[in-house]
Amino acid sequence: MNTVGAVSPATAPYPVVVVDRAGRVVELNDAASALFPATRVHEPLSSPPWLASAQHAAEPGDVGGEVGDRYFSAQRTSLADGGTAWWLVDETAHRAVAAELATERERTRFLAEASSALLASLNLDRCMEVTARLAAAHLADAALVIAPSRARKLPVVVCDQQGRLTQVTVSSKPEDVPGLAEALRGFPPVPSRWIDPATAPDWLIPEGLAPVGSLAITPLPGHGVPAGALILLRRAEEAAFTESEEAFAGLFAARAGAAMSAARLYAEQNAVADTLVRALLPPTPRHVEGVEFAGGYRASVDTDRIGGDFYDVHPPGEECPETLAVLGDVAGKGLEAAVLTGKIRNTLHALLPMADDHARMLRRLNNAMRGSERVRFATLVLASVRREDRDVLLRLTSAGHPAPLIVRRDGRVEEADTGGTLIGAMPTISSRTAHVRLAPGETCLLYTDGVTEARGGPLGGTMFGEQRLKRALAECAGIPAAAVVERVQMLADEWIGDGRHDDIAVLAITAPRGAHLSAVDGTTRGRYTT
Repeated sequence: MNTVGAVSPATAPYPVVVVDRAGRVVELNDAASALFPATRVHEPLSSPPWLASAQHAAEPGDVGGEVGDRYFSAQRTSLADGGTAWWLVDETAHRAVAAELATERERTRFLAEASSALLASLNLDRCMEVTARLAAAHLADAALVIAPSRARKLPVVVCDQQGRLTQVTVSSKPEDVPGLAEALRGFPPVPSRWIDPATAPDWLIPEGLAPVGSLAITPLPGHGVPAGALILLRRAEEAAFTESEEAFAGLFAARAGAAMSAARLYAEQNAVADTLVRALLPPTPRHVEGVEFAGGYRASVDTDRIGGDFYDVHPPGEECPETLAVLGDVAGKGLEAAVLTGKIRNTLHALLPMADDHARMLRRLNNAMRGSERVRFATLVLASVRREDRDVLLRLTSAGHPAPLIVRRDGRVEEADTGGTLIGAMPTISSRTAHVRLAPGETCLLYTDGVTEARGGPLGGTMFGEQRLKRALAECAGIPAAAVVERVQMLADEWIGDGRHDDIAVLAITAPRGAHLSAVDGTTRGRYTT
C-alpha cells in the first residue's frame, strides 16, 4: 500500500488517485473509485480528461475541472518513486458561493452607479431615459419606462437592444398588458412566469426584438404615490428571468422610482414657484394717458428675480381719474420680503378708490400692515399723475422714503418737498404731499436707497450717494424715461462691480416732448404724440 507522507490513500478523506511514472493508475481509494467508476488500476489514467492531460503534460501546479455537475480541484503530490498522487477536493459549493458573491458585488456596484446617474438630474424625462437605458444595458435586452398620466395617453420611454432611446405616447389601456395596470397603481409585481409574452401588444415590442421569450413588469415606487412602471424584455433565445433577477430588478426600480418621483415633485414645485414669482415681478411700465413711465429692478442676489423693492403703475379708472405710480422698499431681502411686497401691492390695489387722498390711503395701508402677526415695515412713495395740456402734474407723497428727484430741462435737479412716517411701525403716521409740474422733457425719478447706499467705486467701500445720483441725473435732461432708468442702472452697476448690494428699484415719470392733436369730433380731449 502506497502512502503519501503519513496518510494512506485508503484512509484519506478526499478522493485520491495514485499514478506511476508511466501514467498508469496504481491506486484509487474508495472515494476516487466512486467518483471515477470507469478508471481501473494498472491502466493508463484517461478520466477525467482534464486530469489525464495534466498528468501527461507533467506540468507543476494544481489543476481543476468538472466531473459531472460538480467541480473539483486536483492538488499534485510527487512521490519518491517518481509517481504522482492527485488529491481531489470538491469545490462546487465554494465556487457557487464565490460566483454569488461576485454577482452581488457587481449588482451593488451597478446600483451605486445607477443611483448616481439617476440623481444627477431633476428632469423627469431625463430620469425616465436614464432608467430605460440602464435597465436595457444591465437587466434585459430592451426596457420600457411608463409614467402614470391623467390623460388618455401614457408617456413611454423605450430603449431597444442597440441602446436607442425613443419617447412616445401610447393610447392603449394599461389593462391590455397583464400586470401593467397593477404596477402603475403601485401593487407588487406579477411574476414573469405568469405573463405570456405572446399576449403583449405591438407597441410594447421594440423593432427587431421579436419574438420575445420573457417579459417582466415591476412598479416604480415613488414618494407616497407610484412613479410608474418598468417593463423588461428578453429575446426568445435568452434565458427567462429568474426570481433572483426579478428581485434585483425591484431593487433597481426602487431607486429609479424615487428619482422619478423627486423629479416630478421638483417640476410641480418649480411650476408653482414660477407662477408665484411671475405674480410678484414688477410690471413693465408703458405710456399711460400721454405720460412716459419706465422702471428698472435688480435684486440683492443676482440669481434672484424678486426681492423687497417694488414698483407699480395703476392706470386711471372709473373711481381713480389719475394714474397712480407706487415705489417702495420692504425691510428684509429675498423671498420673505417679496411676499410682503406682494401683500402691500395687493392692498394698495384695493385702496385705489382712495388715491385722491394719499394720506388716507397710507393710513389704511399702515393699519393693514400693523394687523399682521409679525411686525414688518416698509417705506414707499406715491405719485398721482395726470396730463394737463403739454405738462404733467404730479402729487408726490413719501412715507419714510427718499424724496423723488425732479430733472428740469436745463439740467437742474430738485428734490420734491415731501416726507412722512414709514409704514407698519407706528400706530399713527403723518405725511406731506408735494405738488410738482413737469414741462415737456422733464422727469421725476422715484428710487430706493439701494441706489444711493450701493457700495463700490475705486476703493470698493464707498457709497454711491445722493450727490453722485443728482450729478448723473443732471446729464439726463430732456431724454426719455427709459433712457433715464437705463442710465441710472448702468452707473449703479458699474459702481457696485462684483460687490454686495441691496435691492435696487427705480421708476421714471417723464412729460414727453410731443404735440397735442385735436380730437376729430372737436369735443373730446384728443391725444398727444410723443
